[in-house]
Amino acid sequence: MNSRQRRGVILLLLSVFLAFVAFAAVLSVISDAKSKVGPEVSAYQVKDDIAPYTQLSEAQFEKVKMPKRWLSENAITDLSEINGKIAVTNLRHGSLLQSDMIVKRPALEAGEQEIAIMIDAVTGVAGKIKPGAKVNIFATFAGDDRNSAPQSKIIVSNAKVIDVGQLTPLEGKGDNSNSRSTMSQAVPITFALNTMDAQRVAYAESFAQHVRLALIAPGSDASLRNGERTYELSKDK
Repeated sequence: MNSRQRRGVILLLLSVFLAFVAFAAVLSVISDAKSKVGPEVSAYQVKDDIAPYTQLSEAQFEKVKMPKRWLSENAITDLSEINGKIAVTNLRHGSLLQSDMIVKRPALEAGEQEIAIMIDAVTGVAGKIKPGAKVNIFATFAGDDRNSAPQSKIIVSNAKVIDVGQLTPLEGKGDNSNSRSTMSQAVPITFALNTMDAQRVAYAESFAQHVRLALIAPGSDASLRNGERTYELSKDK
């Protein structure tokens, strides 16, 4: 082997050695990055915007892979957690699903039944009433000129809200005898009530001029004292 061949072999061996060194360096960088990022886990993000109080289903979310260390503690990694849940706020497209975004839909108790009515979005809801809330349901009646005066009545006290629907535009029916027929926007509110209270709500839905909800603060005494259920201006002292 002449000197030129020897130099060629040395350069070849040096090249192979440098290649191994570079490969080892790359592996070290990758290993270090993996150790910093950590293992990946499944998370779920919102496919399309979801309105508040909407019943949730698996089809509304898509699975994504993320490093576990990047997820917040309340991120949902098991989609079965949404079963029987509703959104408590507007869920935006691409948002990661978290446990504080959802709540369990209130359930009926023994002797209760669901009844839903349309409530004026401006005067009756204002975005503050959510499933699980307790409200007083007010109805105002016009009365007539001779036999009865206009009245406001609490037709149901401490009513339990179990669902709040989406804002719905309504078309006026042209019947000025009942201003509820001319509401421009309304929200369907579903209550859990006993039979008598459900009848009271159905009556007010049909015959009252206005039906309004008054939100009861959590922990408040919602019982009514004598004379508080019905109000007439002529009897106010």
